[in-house]
Amino acid sequence: MLGHDSRRFTPFGWCGCIWILVVSFQYGYHISALNQIQAVLTCRVVDDSGAPLPALPICIPMSDATFSVVTSVYTIGGLLGSLFANVLMDRFGRKGTVEVSSTMFVIGSACMSIASGLPLLLLGRVLVGIGAGFGLCVGPIFLSEIAPSKIKGAVGVLTQFAIVIGIMTTQAMGLRLATTRTWRWVLVASSFLSAVQLILGLWMVESPTYLARHKMTKQGAVVAHRLWGATAPVIARQEDNDESVADPLLEHSASDVEDQKHKGRDDAITVPQLLKASNLRTPLMIACFSMLCQQLSGVNAVLYYSNDILSKALPDFGPYVSLGITIVNVIMTFPPIFLIERIGRKKLLSLSAIGALISLWGVGFGLDSGYVTLASLTIITFIASFAIGIGPVPFVMIPEVSPPHAVSALSSVGLSLNWIANFLVGLVFLPLRNLLAHGDASKEGRVFYVFASMLAFCSLVLLSIYRE
Repeated sequence: MLGHDSRRFTPFGWCGCIWILVVSFQYGYHISALNQIQAVLTCRVVDDSGAPLPALPICIPMSDATFSVVTSVYTIGGLLGSLFANVLMDRFGRKGTVEVSSTMFVIGSACMSIASGLPLLLLGRVLVGIGAGFGLCVGPIFLSEIAPSKIKGAVGVLTQFAIVIGIMTTQAMGLRLATTRTWRWVLVASSFLSAVQLILGLWMVESPTYLARHKMTKQGAVVAHRLWGATAPVIARQEDNDESVADPLLEHSASDVEDQKHKGRDDAITVPQLLKASNLRTPLMIACFSMLCQQLSGVNAVLYYSNDILSKALPDFGPYVSLGITIVNVIMTFPPIFLIERIGRKKLLSLSAIGALISLWGVGFGLDSGYVTLASLTIITFIASFAIGIGPVPFVMIPEVSPPHAVSALSSVGLSLNWIANFLVGLVFLPLRNLLAHGDASKEGRVFYVFASMLAFCSLVLLSIYRE
Protein backbone atom coordinates (compact mmCIF):
# COMPACT_ATOMS: atom_id res chain seq x y z
CA MET A 1 0.00 0.00 0.00
CA LEU A 2 0.96 3.61 -0.32
CA GLY A 3 2.64 5.24 2.59
CA HIS A 4 1.83 8.77 3.64
CA ASP A 5 5.13 9.97 2.16
CA SER A 6 4.04 9.07 -1.37
CA ARG A 7 2.46 12.25 -2.62
CA ARG A 8 3.47 12.43 -6.23
CA PHE A 9 4.09 10.32 -9.30
CA THR A 10 7.39 10.04 -11.10
CA PRO A 11 7.22 10.43 -14.92
CA PHE A 12 7.16 6.63 -15.08
CA GLY A 13 4.17 6.61 -12.71
CA TRP A 14 2.20 8.90 -15.00
CA CYS A 15 3.13 6.73 -17.98
CA GLY A 16 1.83 3.74 -16.02
CA CYS A 17 -1.49 5.55 -15.48
CA ILE A 18 -1.85 6.17 -19.20
CA TRP A 19 -1.01 2.54 -19.94
CA ILE A 20 -3.72 1.33 -17.57
CA LEU A 21 -6.28 3.81 -18.91
CA VAL A 22 -6.08 2.35 -22.42
CA VAL A 23 -8.47 -0.45 -21.36
CA SER A 24 -11.02 2.12 -20.13
CA PHE A 25 -10.57 4.06 -23.36
CA GLN A 26 -11.28 0.87 -25.33
CA TYR A 27 -14.45 0.26 -23.32
CA GLY A 28 -15.78 3.67 -24.35
CA TYR A 29 -14.46 3.24 -27.88
CA HIS A 30 -16.51 0.10 -28.47
CA ILE A 31 -19.65 1.52 -26.86
CA SER A 32 -20.01 3.75 -29.92
CA ALA A 33 -17.72 2.04 -32.45
CA LEU A 34 -20.65 0.82 -34.57
CA ASN A 35 -22.96 3.83 -34.13
CA GLN A 36 -21.56 6.14 -36.77
CA ILE A 37 -20.74 3.36 -39.25
CA GLN A 38 -24.07 1.52 -38.94
CA ALA A 39 -25.46 2.62 -42.30
CA VAL A 40 -22.37 1.62 -44.31
CA LEU A 41 -21.67 -1.52 -42.28
CA THR A 42 -25.19 -2.87 -42.87
CA CYS A 43 -25.25 -1.99 -46.61
CA ARG A 44 -27.96 0.63 -46.11
CA VAL A 45 -25.65 3.17 -47.77
CA VAL A 46 -23.22 2.16 -50.52
CA ASP A 47 -20.62 4.39 -52.17
CA ASP A 48 -17.27 4.05 -53.90
CA SER A 49 -15.15 6.43 -51.83
CA GLY A 50 -11.92 5.42 -50.14
CA ALA A 51 -9.70 2.36 -50.46
CA PRO A 52 -11.10 -0.91 -49.12
CA LEU A 53 -9.13 -3.52 -47.21
CA PRO A 54 -8.14 -6.16 -49.77
CA ALA A 55 -10.35 -9.19 -50.52
CA LEU A 56 -13.13 -8.15 -48.16
CA PRO A 57 -16.75 -7.19 -48.91
CA ILE A 58 -17.57 -3.52 -48.61
CA CYS A 59 -20.44 -4.22 -46.19
CA ILE A 60 -22.34 -6.96 -44.36
CA PRO A 61 -26.10 -7.00 -45.12
CA MET A 62 -28.29 -7.11 -42.02
CA SER A 63 -31.62 -5.86 -40.74
CA ASP A 64 -32.07 -3.40 -37.90
CA ALA A 65 -32.99 -6.28 -35.61
CA THR A 66 -29.80 -8.14 -36.51
CA PHE A 67 -27.71 -5.03 -36.01
CA SER A 68 -29.29 -4.64 -32.56
CA VAL A 69 -28.10 -8.16 -31.71
CA VAL A 70 -24.58 -7.34 -32.92
CA THR A 71 -24.61 -4.21 -30.77
CA SER A 72 -26.03 -5.83 -27.64
CA VAL A 73 -23.70 -8.87 -27.52
CA TYR A 74 -21.03 -6.40 -26.43
CA THR A 75 -22.78 -6.11 -23.07
CA ILE A 76 -23.09 -9.90 -22.83
CA GLY A 77 -19.33 -10.21 -23.37
CA GLY A 78 -18.80 -7.45 -20.81
CA LEU A 79 -20.89 -9.31 -18.25
CA LEU A 80 -18.89 -12.51 -18.82
CA GLY A 81 -15.64 -10.58 -18.41
CA SER A 82 -16.80 -8.90 -15.20
CA LEU A 83 -17.95 -12.20 -13.68
CA PHE A 84 -14.50 -13.77 -14.07
CA ALA A 85 -12.34 -10.66 -13.64
CA ASN A 86 -11.81 -11.27 -9.91
CA VAL A 87 -10.35 -14.72 -10.64
CA LEU A 88 -7.89 -13.24 -13.12
CA MET A 89 -6.93 -10.35 -10.83
CA ASP A 90 -6.16 -12.61 -7.90
CA ARG A 91 -4.35 -15.27 -9.93
CA PHE A 92 -2.42 -13.22 -12.50
CA GLY A 93 -2.26 -9.84 -10.79
CA ARG A 94 -3.46 -6.43 -11.93
CA LYS A 95 -0.90 -6.12 -14.71
CA GLY A 96 -1.62 -9.62 -16.01
CA THR A 97 -5.37 -8.92 -16.11
CA VAL A 98 -4.82 -5.70 -18.07
CA GLU A 99 -2.74 -7.71 -20.56
CA VAL A 100 -5.48 -10.33 -20.89
CA SER A 101 -7.98 -7.51 -21.49
CA SER A 102 -5.71 -6.01 -24.16
CA THR A 103 -5.36 -9.40 -25.85
CA MET A 104 -9.15 -9.69 -26.08
CA PHE A 105 -9.31 -6.24 -27.70
CA VAL A 106 -6.56 -7.14 -30.20
CA ILE A 107 -8.22 -10.39 -31.26
CA GLY A 108 -11.81 -9.15 -31.10
CA SER A 109 -11.21 -5.95 -33.04
CA ALA A 110 -9.15 -7.85 -35.61
CA CYS A 111 -11.98 -10.37 -36.07
CA MET A 112 -14.50 -7.58 -36.61
CA SER A 113 -12.23 -5.71 -39.03
CA ILE A 114 -11.77 -8.74 -41.31
CA ALA A 115 -15.32 -10.13 -40.96
CA SER A 116 -17.08 -10.98 -44.19
CA GLY A 117 -20.22 -12.23 -42.48
CA LEU A 118 -22.12 -12.22 -39.19
CA PRO A 119 -20.39 -15.12 -37.35
CA LEU A 120 -16.96 -13.49 -37.21
CA LEU A 121 -18.47 -10.07 -36.54
CA LEU A 122 -20.45 -11.43 -33.59
CA LEU A 123 -17.43 -13.35 -32.25
CA GLY A 124 -15.30 -10.23 -32.40
CA ARG A 125 -17.97 -8.15 -30.67
CA VAL A 126 -18.24 -10.68 -27.83
CA LEU A 127 -14.45 -10.78 -27.42
CA VAL A 128 -14.11 -7.00 -27.17
CA GLY A 129 -16.97 -7.10 -24.66
CA ILE A 130 -15.07 -9.65 -22.55
CA GLY A 131 -11.99 -7.46 -22.79
CA ALA A 132 -14.03 -4.46 -21.66
CA GLY A 133 -15.45 -6.46 -18.74
CA PHE A 134 -11.96 -7.41 -17.57
CA GLY A 135 -10.61 -3.92 -18.13
CA LEU A 136 -13.41 -2.03 -16.41
CA CYS A 137 -12.93 -4.17 -13.28
CA VAL A 138 -9.15 -4.08 -13.07
CA GLY A 139 -8.52 -0.52 -14.28
CA PRO A 140 -9.98 1.43 -11.30
CA ILE A 141 -8.42 -1.01 -8.81
CA PHE A 142 -4.98 -0.81 -10.46
CA LEU A 143 -5.14 3.00 -10.54
CA SER A 144 -6.22 3.17 -6.90
CA GLU A 145 -3.35 0.92 -5.85
CA ILE A 146 -0.62 2.87 -7.65
CA ALA A 147 -1.97 6.40 -7.03
CA PRO A 148 -0.29 8.63 -4.42
CA SER A 149 -2.64 9.17 -1.50
CA LYS A 150 -2.94 12.92 -2.01
CA ILE A 151 -4.33 12.54 -5.54
CA LYS A 152 -6.01 9.14 -5.35
CA GLY A 153 -9.47 10.56 -6.07
CA ALA A 154 -8.31 12.68 -9.00
CA VAL A 155 -6.46 9.72 -10.53
CA GLY A 156 -9.53 7.52 -10.05
CA VAL A 157 -11.69 9.99 -11.99
CA LEU A 158 -9.42 9.44 -15.00
CA THR A 159 -11.18 6.12 -15.60
CA GLN A 160 -14.39 7.90 -16.59
CA PHE A 161 -12.38 10.51 -18.50
CA ALA A 162 -10.76 7.77 -20.60
CA ILE A 163 -14.16 6.20 -21.25
CA VAL A 164 -15.73 9.41 -22.57
CA ILE A 165 -12.62 10.17 -24.65
CA GLY A 166 -13.05 6.73 -26.22
CA ILE A 167 -16.72 7.41 -27.00
CA MET A 168 -15.90 10.80 -28.53
CA THR A 169 -13.03 9.36 -30.57
CA THR A 170 -15.20 6.86 -32.41
CA GLN A 171 -17.93 9.45 -32.96
CA ALA A 172 -15.36 11.77 -34.52
CA MET A 173 -13.67 9.02 -36.56
CA GLY A 174 -17.06 7.91 -37.85
CA LEU A 175 -17.69 11.30 -39.43
CA ARG A 176 -14.68 10.73 -41.73
CA LEU A 177 -14.53 6.95 -42.01
CA ALA A 178 -18.24 6.11 -42.35
CA THR A 179 -17.95 4.99 -45.96
CA THR A 180 -18.39 1.52 -47.40
CA ARG A 181 -14.66 1.27 -48.12
CA THR A 182 -13.18 2.77 -44.96
CA TRP A 183 -15.40 1.72 -42.03
CA ARG A 184 -13.14 -1.23 -41.20
CA TRP A 185 -10.30 1.13 -40.28
CA VAL A 186 -12.27 2.17 -37.18
CA LEU A 187 -11.88 -1.40 -35.93
CA VAL A 188 -8.31 -1.84 -37.17
CA ALA A 189 -7.29 1.22 -35.11
CA SER A 190 -8.62 -0.40 -31.92
CA SER A 191 -6.68 -3.62 -32.54
CA PHE A 192 -3.50 -1.67 -33.26
CA LEU A 193 -3.81 0.43 -30.09
CA SER A 194 -4.14 -2.62 -27.84
CA ALA A 195 -1.26 -4.36 -29.63
CA VAL A 196 0.93 -1.35 -28.79
CA GLN A 197 -0.32 -1.53 -25.19
CA LEU A 198 0.71 -5.19 -24.97
CA ILE A 199 4.22 -4.38 -26.21
CA LEU A 200 4.61 -1.48 -23.77
CA GLY A 201 3.40 -3.78 -21.01
CA LEU A 202 6.85 -5.40 -21.04
CA TRP A 203 8.06 -2.31 -19.12
CA MET A 204 5.01 -1.88 -16.85
CA VAL A 205 5.15 -2.85 -13.16
CA GLU A 206 2.71 -4.78 -10.99
CA SER A 207 0.54 -3.11 -8.36
CA PRO A 208 2.52 -2.52 -5.13
CA THR A 209 -0.52 -3.57 -3.08
CA TYR A 210 -0.75 -6.89 -4.94
CA LEU A 211 2.98 -7.47 -4.40
CA ALA A 212 2.70 -6.65 -0.70
CA ARG A 213 -0.24 -9.02 -0.21
CA HIS A 214 1.82 -11.79 -1.82
CA LYS A 215 4.84 -11.01 0.39
CA MET A 216 7.05 -9.80 -2.48
CA THR A 217 8.69 -7.07 -0.40
CA LYS A 218 11.81 -6.59 -2.52
CA GLN A 219 9.83 -6.29 -5.75
CA GLY A 220 7.47 -3.89 -3.98
CA ALA A 221 10.36 -1.64 -2.99
CA VAL A 222 11.55 -1.49 -6.59
CA VAL A 223 8.03 -0.67 -7.79
CA ALA A 224 7.66 2.04 -5.15
CA HIS A 225 10.84 3.71 -6.33
CA ARG A 226 9.76 3.62 -9.98
CA LEU A 227 6.24 4.90 -9.32
CA TRP A 228 6.81 7.48 -6.59
CA GLY A 229 10.56 7.83 -6.17
CA ALA A 230 9.97 6.26 -2.75
CA THR A 231 12.19 3.90 -0.82
CA ALA A 232 11.36 0.53 0.71
CA PRO A 233 9.75 1.79 3.95
CA VAL A 234 6.93 3.34 1.89
CA ILE A 235 5.60 -0.13 1.14
CA ALA A 236 3.40 -1.30 3.96
CA ARG A 237 0.84 -4.04 3.91
CA GLN A 238 -2.59 -2.68 4.67
CA GLU A 239 -3.56 -5.98 6.20
CA ASP A 240 -1.00 -5.41 8.95
CA ASN A 241 -2.57 -2.10 9.91
CA ASP A 242 -5.26 -2.60 12.54
CA GLU A 243 -6.91 0.73 11.71
CA SER A 244 -7.26 -0.30 8.09
CA VAL A 245 -8.74 -3.62 8.99
CA ALA A 246 -11.21 -1.99 11.31
CA ASP A 247 -12.52 0.31 8.62
CA PRO A 248 -15.71 1.94 9.92
CA LEU A 249 -17.41 1.19 6.62
CA LEU A 250 -17.06 -2.51 7.34
CA GLU A 251 -18.35 -2.20 10.88
CA HIS A 252 -16.04 -4.90 12.24
CA SER A 253 -16.29 -5.85 15.86
CA ALA A 254 -13.17 -6.58 17.87
CA SER A 255 -13.82 -10.29 17.50
CA ASP A 256 -14.20 -9.93 13.73
CA VAL A 257 -10.76 -8.33 13.54
CA GLU A 258 -9.25 -11.06 15.69
CA ASP A 259 -10.89 -13.73 13.54
CA GLN A 260 -9.46 -12.12 10.43
CA LYS A 261 -5.98 -12.34 11.90
CA HIS A 262 -6.30 -16.09 12.38
CA LYS A 263 -7.96 -16.87 9.07
CA GLY A 264 -5.17 -15.85 6.72
CA ARG A 265 -6.38 -12.52 5.46
CA ASP A 266 -4.03 -12.73 2.46
CA ASP A 267 -6.46 -15.11 0.75
CA ALA A 268 -8.70 -13.19 -1.62
CA ILE A 269 -12.34 -14.09 -1.21
CA THR A 270 -14.54 -15.37 -4.01
CA VAL A 271 -17.86 -13.89 -5.10
CA PRO A 272 -19.92 -16.58 -3.26
CA GLN A 273 -17.92 -15.89 -0.11
CA LEU A 274 -18.50 -12.16 -0.56
CA LEU A 275 -22.26 -12.64 -0.81
CA LYS A 276 -22.25 -14.63 2.44
CA ALA A 277 -19.98 -12.29 4.43
CA SER A 278 -22.11 -10.20 6.78
CA ASN A 279 -19.22 -7.83 7.55
CA LEU A 280 -18.99 -6.90 3.84
CA ARG A 281 -22.66 -6.04 3.33
CA THR A 282 -22.11 -2.27 3.43
CA PRO A 283 -19.27 -2.23 0.84
CA LEU A 284 -21.33 -4.61 -1.30
CA MET A 285 -24.37 -2.32 -1.18
CA ILE A 286 -22.20 0.69 -2.01
CA ALA A 287 -20.70 -1.14 -5.01
CA CYS A 288 -24.11 -2.24 -6.27
CA PHE A 289 -26.04 0.98 -5.79
CA SER A 290 -23.25 3.16 -7.19
CA MET A 291 -23.36 1.08 -10.39
CA LEU A 292 -27.17 1.13 -10.46
CA CYS A 293 -27.12 4.92 -10.17
CA GLN A 294 -24.99 5.04 -13.30
CA GLN A 295 -27.13 2.82 -15.49
CA LEU A 296 -30.66 3.38 -14.15
CA SER A 297 -30.23 7.11 -14.68
CA GLY A 298 -30.80 6.28 -18.36
CA VAL A 299 -27.51 7.77 -19.52
CA ASN A 300 -26.82 5.02 -22.02
CA ALA A 301 -30.37 5.30 -23.37
CA VAL A 302 -29.50 8.91 -24.20
CA LEU A 303 -26.15 7.92 -25.72
CA TYR A 304 -27.69 5.06 -27.71
CA TYR A 305 -30.81 6.86 -28.91
CA SER A 306 -30.03 10.61 -28.85
CA ASN A 307 -30.71 10.89 -32.59
CA ASP A 308 -34.10 9.27 -32.20
CA ILE A 309 -35.02 11.27 -29.08
CA LEU A 310 -34.26 14.63 -30.70
CA SER A 311 -35.31 13.78 -34.24
CA LYS A 312 -38.16 16.29 -34.11
CA ALA A 313 -35.88 19.15 -33.11
CA LEU A 314 -32.83 18.44 -35.27
CA PRO A 315 -33.83 15.97 -37.99
CA ASP A 316 -30.87 16.65 -40.28
CA PHE A 317 -28.03 16.71 -37.79
CA GLY A 318 -28.19 13.33 -36.05
CA PRO A 319 -24.46 12.46 -36.19
CA TYR A 320 -23.49 15.96 -35.08
CA VAL A 321 -25.93 15.85 -32.16
CA SER A 322 -24.35 12.58 -30.98
CA LEU A 323 -20.86 14.02 -31.33
CA GLY A 324 -21.90 17.19 -29.51
CA ILE A 325 -23.27 15.22 -26.56
CA THR A 326 -20.04 13.25 -26.27
CA ILE A 327 -18.00 16.47 -26.38
CA VAL A 328 -20.06 17.84 -23.47
CA ASN A 329 -19.47 14.54 -21.69
CA VAL A 330 -15.70 14.96 -22.10
CA ILE A 331 -15.61 18.62 -21.05
CA MET A 332 -17.67 18.03 -17.91
CA THR A 333 -15.46 15.13 -16.83
CA PHE A 334 -12.64 17.63 -16.18
CA PRO A 335 -14.17 19.34 -13.09
CA PRO A 336 -14.27 16.18 -10.93
CA ILE A 337 -10.53 15.72 -11.45
CA PHE A 338 -9.98 18.95 -9.51
CA LEU A 339 -13.05 18.90 -7.26
CA ILE A 340 -13.18 15.36 -5.91
CA GLU A 341 -10.44 15.91 -3.30
CA ARG A 342 -11.66 19.44 -2.46
CA ILE A 343 -15.36 18.89 -1.87
CA GLY A 344 -15.42 15.12 -1.41
CA ARG A 345 -17.07 12.13 -3.06
CA LYS A 346 -20.44 12.39 -1.30
CA LYS A 347 -21.05 16.07 -2.05
CA LEU A 348 -20.04 15.60 -5.69
CA LEU A 349 -22.46 12.68 -5.98
CA SER A 350 -25.25 14.71 -4.39
CA LEU A 351 -24.77 17.68 -6.73
CA SER A 352 -24.60 15.35 -9.73
CA ALA A 353 -27.78 13.48 -8.74
CA ILE A 354 -29.74 16.71 -8.17
CA GLY A 355 -28.68 18.12 -11.54
CA ALA A 356 -29.48 14.86 -13.31
CA LEU A 357 -32.92 14.59 -11.71
CA ILE A 358 -33.88 18.17 -12.66
CA SER A 359 -32.59 17.57 -16.19
CA LEU A 360 -34.51 14.31 -16.63
CA TRP A 361 -37.68 16.07 -15.53
CA GLY A 362 -36.90 18.86 -18.04
CA VAL A 363 -36.41 16.37 -20.90
CA GLY A 364 -39.71 14.65 -20.12
CA PHE A 365 -41.63 17.91 -19.75
CA GLY A 366 -40.03 19.39 -22.87
CA LEU A 367 -40.89 16.41 -25.07
CA ASP A 368 -44.44 16.09 -23.72
CA SER A 369 -45.16 19.81 -24.04
CA GLY A 370 -43.60 20.29 -27.46
CA TYR A 371 -40.77 22.45 -26.10
CA VAL A 372 -38.08 20.79 -28.19
CA THR A 373 -35.51 23.44 -27.33
CA LEU A 374 -36.01 22.74 -23.62
CA ALA A 375 -35.70 19.01 -24.26
CA SER A 376 -32.51 19.52 -26.27
CA LEU A 377 -30.90 21.73 -23.64
CA THR A 378 -31.85 19.50 -20.71
CA ILE A 379 -30.44 16.41 -22.43
CA ILE A 380 -27.13 18.28 -22.55
CA THR A 381 -27.41 19.37 -18.88
CA PHE A 382 -28.28 15.79 -17.96
CA ILE A 383 -25.07 14.51 -19.60
CA ALA A 384 -23.12 17.32 -17.92
CA SER A 385 -24.61 16.51 -14.49
CA PHE A 386 -23.90 12.81 -14.93
CA ALA A 387 -20.30 13.51 -15.93
CA ILE A 388 -19.40 15.48 -12.81
CA GLY A 389 -20.34 12.81 -10.29
CA ILE A 390 -22.48 9.77 -11.06
CA GLY A 391 -20.19 8.79 -13.92
CA PRO A 392 -16.69 9.00 -12.38
CA VAL A 393 -17.14 8.82 -8.60
CA PRO A 394 -18.25 5.13 -8.35
CA PHE A 395 -14.96 4.04 -9.96
CA VAL A 396 -13.17 5.86 -7.13
CA MET A 397 -15.48 4.69 -4.34
CA ILE A 398 -15.40 0.93 -4.88
CA PRO A 399 -11.64 0.40 -4.36
CA GLU A 400 -11.71 2.81 -1.42
CA VAL A 401 -14.50 1.08 0.53
CA SER A 402 -13.20 -2.43 -0.21
CA PRO A 403 -10.70 -4.23 2.04
CA PRO A 404 -7.75 -5.62 0.04
CA HIS A 405 -8.88 -9.24 0.27
CA ALA A 406 -12.35 -8.38 -1.12
CA VAL A 407 -11.67 -5.63 -3.65
CA SER A 408 -11.55 -7.97 -6.66
CA ALA A 409 -14.82 -9.72 -5.77
CA LEU A 410 -16.63 -6.45 -4.94
CA SER A 411 -15.52 -4.88 -8.20
CA SER A 412 -16.58 -7.97 -10.13
CA VAL A 413 -20.08 -7.97 -8.59
CA GLY A 414 -20.54 -4.22 -9.04
CA LEU A 415 -19.40 -4.17 -12.65
CA SER A 416 -21.43 -7.28 -13.50
CA LEU A 417 -24.52 -5.50 -12.21
CA ASN A 418 -23.51 -2.46 -14.27
CA TRP A 419 -23.39 -4.55 -17.46
CA ILE A 420 -26.75 -6.22 -16.72
CA ALA A 421 -28.45 -2.88 -16.09
CA ASN A 422 -26.77 -1.41 -19.18
CA PHE A 423 -28.14 -4.24 -21.32
CA LEU A 424 -31.66 -3.98 -19.89
CA VAL A 425 -31.84 -0.19 -20.28
CA GLY A 426 -30.71 -0.39 -23.90
CA LEU A 427 -33.16 -3.21 -24.55
CA VAL A 428 -36.31 -1.76 -22.96
CA PHE A 429 -35.93 1.98 -23.57
CA LEU A 430 -37.73 2.24 -26.92
CA PRO A 431 -40.46 -0.34 -26.13
CA LEU A 432 -41.08 1.29 -22.73
CA ARG A 433 -41.23 4.75 -24.28
CA ASN A 434 -43.77 3.58 -26.85
CA LEU A 435 -45.82 1.73 -24.22
CA LEU A 436 -46.06 4.75 -21.93
CA ALA A 437 -46.84 7.07 -24.85
CA HIS A 438 -49.70 4.83 -26.09
CA GLY A 439 -48.75 5.70 -29.66
CA ASP A 440 -48.97 9.45 -29.01
CA ALA A 441 -45.74 11.18 -30.06
CA SER A 442 -46.52 14.07 -27.72
CA LYS A 443 -46.20 11.77 -24.69
CA GLU A 444 -42.81 10.25 -25.45
CA GLY A 445 -41.22 12.14 -22.56
CA ARG A 446 -42.95 10.02 -19.92
CA VAL A 447 -40.21 7.42 -19.99
CA PHE A 448 -37.78 9.98 -18.55
CA TYR A 449 -39.93 10.30 -15.42
CA VAL A 450 -39.37 6.57 -14.89
CA PHE A 451 -35.60 7.01 -15.08
CA ALA A 452 -35.80 10.01 -12.76
CA SER A 453 -37.67 7.91 -10.19
CA MET A 454 -35.15 5.05 -10.35
CA LEU A 455 -32.23 7.45 -10.08
CA ALA A 456 -33.80 9.20 -7.08
CA PHE A 457 -34.31 5.91 -5.25
CA CYS A 458 -30.81 4.55 -5.96
CA SER A 459 -29.17 7.88 -5.05
CA LEU A 460 -31.00 8.12 -1.74
CA VAL A 461 -29.97 4.58 -0.78
CA LEU A 462 -26.36 5.13 -1.83
CA LEU A 463 -25.96 8.46 -0.05
CA SER A 464 -27.56 7.08 3.11
CA ILE A 465 -25.08 4.20 3.45
CA TYR A 466 -21.90 5.83 2.13
CA ARG A 467 -19.77 7.50 4.77
CA GLU A 468 -16.81 9.41 3.38
